[in-house]
Amino acid sequence: MTRKSAVVIGSGFGGLALGIRLQSLGFDTTILEKHEQPGGRARVLRRDGFTFDMGPTVITVPHFIEELFAAQRDVPRLAEPDFALLPGSNTIDPASRCAGPATSRYVTLVPIVPFYRIYFDDGSYFDYDGDREHTRQQIALLAPGDLDGYDRFHAAALAIFERGFLKLGYTHFGSIGSMFGVLPDLLRLGALQSLFGFTSSFFASDKMRQVFSFEPLLIGGNPLNVPAIYAMIHFVEKTWGIHFAMGGTGALVSGLLHKFQDLGGVFRPNAEVAGIMTESRRRLRKPVARGVTLASGEQLQADLVASNADYAHTYRDMLPARDRLVNGNLRVKLARQSMGLVVIYFGFRAEPDDTVRLRHHNIILGPRYEGLLTDIFQRRVLSEDFSQYLHVPTLTDPALAPPGCHAAYTLIPVPNNASHIDWATEGGRLVDRVLGMLEKRGYIPRLGDRLMTRHFITPDTFQSELNSRLGNGFGLEPLLLQSAFFRPHNRSEDITNLYLVGANVQPGGGTPSVMMSAKMTARLIAADFNLSC
Repeated sequence: MTRKSAVVIGSGFGGLALGIRLQSLGFDTTILEKHEQPGGRARVLRRDGFTFDMGPTVITVPHFIEELFAAQRDVPRLAEPDFALLPGSNTIDPASRCAGPATSRYVTLVPIVPFYRIYFDDGSYFDYDGDREHTRQQIALLAPGDLDGYDRFHAAALAIFERGFLKLGYTHFGSIGSMFGVLPDLLRLGALQSLFGFTSSFFASDKMRQVFSFEPLLIGGNPLNVPAIYAMIHFVEKTWGIHFAMGGTGALVSGLLHKFQDLGGVFRPNAEVAGIMTESRRRLRKPVARGVTLASGEQLQADLVASNADYAHTYRDMLPARDRLVNGNLRVKLARQSMGLVVIYFGFRAEPDDTVRLRHHNIILGPRYEGLLTDIFQRRVLSEDFSQYLHVPTLTDPALAPPGCHAAYTLIPVPNNASHIDWATEGGRLVDRVLGMLEKRGYIPRLGDRLMTRHFITPDTFQSELNSRLGNGFGLEPLLLQSAFFRPHNRSEDITNLYLVGANVQPGGGTPSVMMSAKMTARLIAADFNLSC
């Protein structure tokens, strides 16, 4: 029997995960990457002896990764327990909280505790580690009046997690009926109100409202607008912890690529896709994807095409308008993109005090929370104040920097390019303010004297190098009307044998969700090609 062929556009986490699953389904799969190295947003920057992850740094749900590394050629595994539950219950198997034996052959994952150190503008902080009693102790120090509220929040968020993640996590909402079928439960749980409103109903303290609502910012969402179903993130992290790949996230990307190649998959770097080839016939109800055309002019035939590229780029730039009755230009244009990012990569000489103030993951909140979010997402203006996520991986893996040095990056949410901000001018100014603040506020004392290298990217970089519409940092914004059925579908409605994977499609953004999207898409492909699982 002749093997079917598949082409995957883009080698981000979604593309690599889907490539592995397609190989296990029996397809001969080629992953095409525009750049010289794999990873997409998870590329690696090497500069002056320092190694910087350019994108995702928070790794959770390690058994999702174990599933991929345990995959076998022509042996589909799409129906095993999705969340490593103990038989007959919603109890998580403790073994699923750790990297499995297949993972350890490709990459070393280590737990990070605390998950985040969250600094408030007054200099106080909250070490967020998922331990319920430790969490209560910190609330007692910062906002003792919110202890009862935390207990109620914990119960409510757990209920959302059990329904929204454990039971619905792999549900592909392909019809409006499938969406309306779950609405009563979500309404009953309060999961459709805004996350910040949901959190505020349990906590009176501004600090606690921030601690328990900031996480959607790490997947491109505005806590003031994302639905409260995203309270499940609290329990995803609490249940499986936060992990780090020794060598950086780039080491995980390399491991997934090696696994894909071990299964017989083909990776082609420097192979930018200019368009998706389609065939239209009078007897066919809609066009059929037949392969891709590269920027070089080369054509690659395939039985199916899957895109890990930006949603807007896939439909607007790779397909003619005549082939897109559902995802037409207007729909793609009106889709709300996530915020932009300025990310500063910098290396500095280490001092003993660095381990006193800093942790592996640091959230440094500015003087405003709701006002700053409104400036970024609604008003689309660049404020004088800012909040940031400071990542210092050399506190865990010193090999990422020269001896006696630290590699770090700090990520600042900013408006996307719908704002028309001149990043060629404003980018450098913001970088100076951010690094100056880290020094003046004592997070990294004497940083100016200790600085050894720096580099930064802006929304312009995301737009030009990653084909990201409006320079968005995380794909489509996770709004209620851009979730579940209302989020782009993993199986194209317009083109037969065209599929999408990654943060822009169901279930959404974040590394675990992207890996879930790959499994969703693989299941749809298996059904369409009549493959048994």
